[in-house]
Amino acid sequence: MRGTTLTVAGPAGSGKTTAARRLGLRLHREVVSGGELFRQMARERKLDLLAFSALAEKDPRIDHELDERMVGLANGQRILESRIIGELLHRRSLPVWRVSLTAPEEVRAGRIGQRENRPGSEVLPEMREREASERRRYLKYYAIDVDEAGAELTLDTATLAPDAVVEAILAALPPEILNP
Repeated sequence: MRGTTLTVAGPAGSGKTTAARRLGLRLHREVVSGGELFRQMARERKLDLLAFSALAEKDPRIDHELDERMVGLANGQRILESRIIGELLHRRSLPVWRVSLTAPEEVRAGRIGQRENRPGSEVLPEMREREASERRRYLKYYAIDVDEAGAELTLDTATLAPDAVVEAILAALPPEILNP
């Protein structure tokens, strides 16, 4: 039997990877990042992220392979971080507790720019293009609107430090997640 899987979702730069990693440390759980798996798949094909996203729009096998791998990892002992994994688990009636993080796009672009040592203004158009690609693919392949996917907890991280995000999530988690 699977335990309840904790998932962390949100657009690029919302803090989902940072929050998932810190939660993993606090809860002593492995963290699996769908974004990192997607980047790994792009590197294997020697494509940058935007080119691989464009390819994924034409070839649904890419997203299906990634998403089936993520669903297969849901066991209540891992934290899964991905834009749609929580919704995929929910639709399959698998036990899941979904966290959704958000922030205004300028804040998110600034965070990505800082991480990549680039101006946020340079990152913003690429981020918008990537998010549009994801939105089209998820609607087409799964009929999931990422902007309307459900969550047990939604946090705007614009003014929260990473530790405050983690504390807010921990305070909201039910006992079956804290003590599986």
